[in-house]
Amino acid sequence: MQGWIKKKPVLVGLTLVCAIVIIILVIVFANNGNSNKEQAEPSATKAEESVINGEGQGAATTGQDYLEMKSDTNVIRIDVIRPDAIRVQVNPNGVAEPDTLIIANRDFDPVGATIDVSSNPAVITTDQMKVVVDTAKYSMTVYDHNDKLLIEQPDLLVGLNGQIEFTHDAKDSMYGISGYDATEGSDDGIILGDTEIVSGGKQGHPGAPLVWSSAGYGMLVDTINARYYNDNGKVSFKNLSKPSAHYYVMVGNPTSIMSTVSAISGTSPLFPKWSLGFMNTEWGIDEKELLQHVNTYREKQIPIDSFSLDFDWKAWSEDNYGEFRWNDKKFPSGSSGKLKETLDSKGIKLTGIFKPRIHVKTEQGKYATEHGFWWPNKKNYLDYFSKQPVNDLNFELPEVRTWYFDNIKKAFDTGIIGYWNDEADEGYTTEQFINMQKGLYEGQREYSDQRVWSVNRSFYLGAQKYAYGLWSGDIGSGFQVMANQRERMLTAINVGEVKWGMDIGGFQSDPEPENYARWMQFGAFTPIYRVHGKENMQRQPWYFGEKAEAAATEAIKLRYQLIPYIYSYEEKAYNTGIGLVKPLVYDYPDDPNTQNLVDSWMFGDWLLVSPVVSQEATKSIYLPQGEWIDYFSGKVYTGGQTIAHKVDLENWSDIPLFIKKGAIIPTAPVMNYIGEKPVDVVTVDAFPSPSETGFDYYDDDGATYGYENGQFFKQHFSVVEESAGKYRFSTAAPLGTYTPEAKYYLIKLHGAAGSLVTSNGADMSKVQDLSQLNQLSGEGWTTGKDQYGEVTYVKVKTGVSLSINVTK
Repeated sequence: MQGWIKKKPVLVGLTLVCAIVIIILVIVFANNGNSNKEQAEPSATKAEESVINGEGQGAATTGQDYLEMKSDTNVIRIDVIRPDAIRVQVNPNGVAEPDTLIIANRDFDPVGATIDVSSNPAVITTDQMKVVVDTAKYSMTVYDHNDKLLIEQPDLLVGLNGQIEFTHDAKDSMYGISGYDATEGSDDGIILGDTEIVSGGKQGHPGAPLVWSSAGYGMLVDTINARYYNDNGKVSFKNLSKPSAHYYVMVGNPTSIMSTVSAISGTSPLFPKWSLGFMNTEWGIDEKELLQHVNTYREKQIPIDSFSLDFDWKAWSEDNYGEFRWNDKKFPSGSSGKLKETLDSKGIKLTGIFKPRIHVKTEQGKYATEHGFWWPNKKNYLDYFSKQPVNDLNFELPEVRTWYFDNIKKAFDTGIIGYWNDEADEGYTTEQFINMQKGLYEGQREYSDQRVWSVNRSFYLGAQKYAYGLWSGDIGSGFQVMANQRERMLTAINVGEVKWGMDIGGFQSDPEPENYARWMQFGAFTPIYRVHGKENMQRQPWYFGEKAEAAATEAIKLRYQLIPYIYSYEEKAYNTGIGLVKPLVYDYPDDPNTQNLVDSWMFGDWLLVSPVVSQEATKSIYLPQGEWIDYFSGKVYTGGQTIAHKVDLENWSDIPLFIKKGAIIPTAPVMNYIGEKPVDVVTVDAFPSPSETGFDYYDDDGATYGYENGQFFKQHFSVVEESAGKYRFSTAAPLGTYTPEAKYYLIKLHGAAGSLVTSNGADMSKVQDLSQLNQLSGEGWTTGKDQYGEVTYVKVKTGVSLSINVTK
């Protein structure tokens, strides 16, 4: 062979040349073919090359939990912030605008998402979602973990034009964006309309740039105000407040979506425990009348924790900072602190009204003028109460917020420990009312460790992080107005405001006794429980006759009995964003009967309430899937049906309230006010089901922010019917450093009269009856009966990890 090569060098050279020519021809033809294909699909091929090479138009670069693309000088960045959520930023010229007041948190724990850019489209995957990004077309499609298509965004670059678009299944039920103001019609219920203004500027109105669906997805846009449109499944956000489109996409059930929204926009700090009780708000009152009311509440043993005072407490329109100090004529003991001492001894806290305006011809008005504190370009106007010229402060200025709280300190020290912020809504930017309470919250946090409480007349997402409650505005009276408050509460919750209340009885006119009684029952199952009326209108129960007083008193007492249950959800709202009240669609998103249901709601995880809001003899109540137990009679209903509740038209005493099978409900003895006496024993009603269920019982000092530093008590309960006649109730090791008042739990295990009870494997001692068990200084058990049937009562210590087994 070698000899042959040596003898034929010319032939070999020709052979090599031919081979090279053939290779070149193959390459040329291949390139021509690719060129034709490139003309047919230029962007796709280019994107594939760019993704692989990581350069050029449409290039996708990645890092930990993010994908970034460029279009000319513009940048699109997608961050995976949670396993069920992404943040999308479309930044003109690569410049990201600052966050608005909505956003509280940009730093999230690493998710460890898988981001595959080896070809186009790029794919982002977590254990809860999949996001497919076409890096050539700048489009995005979002799926859940089961590959169910949720939303599509065909063109992310529309964000450069101050808008955001996505498509969804037109049959999906949509929620969020907007609630109702004080007077508009609310026949649409809680389902979102097709066209809405994104704002919070009218009285009673809650708003948020947030849309979500019970089908399993949501979008939160970082914008102050916008326009929302939905054209048969094509959603558009337009007129965004900043040139860069920043938004978040979440997947999951309604509870997980709202929890993610809370993680992004901020959770609501715990309100003081006293604020979960009953509050009497009044306009047209002085010190003498206030003390008379308080004494009557105490004499009648109608529980109440606080009074909120309107204009009357202020030296309104007077010089020397009258808008910030006590009116010594109406409340002669106010400025000295003696009134506070008197009310403290009776268990009554005071809150007061605050306005965004002050009088211009006063010392304080001159100071505001000299320092440029007024709302821009607003002319002086006459105050409707004082008939003197006033103007509005600009709370967007940090120096105004600081000055405002500095002038409140004396009133705070002498008893005005909560803020009823009124009339900071209409006629301003959305930030005005948020910034007003932001200044009060930040001022008090710096000045005192006492918890901040406020109620405000409008809401926009992000405000909740400033200890911000909402009330529904200056509403009228009557059964229809009362009924319309249900959708106002539920739509507020759907945009992220978990702390909502109303003027029980109506503001504009007096309710009839039956209307008042029913309204008080309704109010007992809302986050903020307060009555109010116009100037010189009374809202105390005894003004409406014996029958209304009796019904209202029983509703108040039921509220106080449930305080341990209610307070545990106050903590849950702080940690998860999910509060005390939930629309039924949160827990039953696949049930078509819950999609627009306003008649009933979940009060915590385990109680369904459907207050009577009409004078009809029968109320239809839909009970979702599961087993439900009438709270008062013990009657058991199978879910998935509508029942007919016979209304008590004679005494107005009935509250349709149902316990969900599996419930764990802690309660306490009724007191005249929260904290009147130590709660030595917390009663825990448990209704076991074959599936294990749980409840996180929570307590702390109820007054300070020590909980932020671990000074709380949190213990998980669980219960299960392990098999026929065998039940287990468990208490986990507690969390936190706080030692609770309660030394014992009295567990009421419903549905079983035990013959043997063990605690951590050891037999417990049985006593004769419940009376003996209550008197027992240690642990033990007994059996009995109540409206629910057979009960095993077990008394055990708090703060201990236990497994209590009951054999029937």
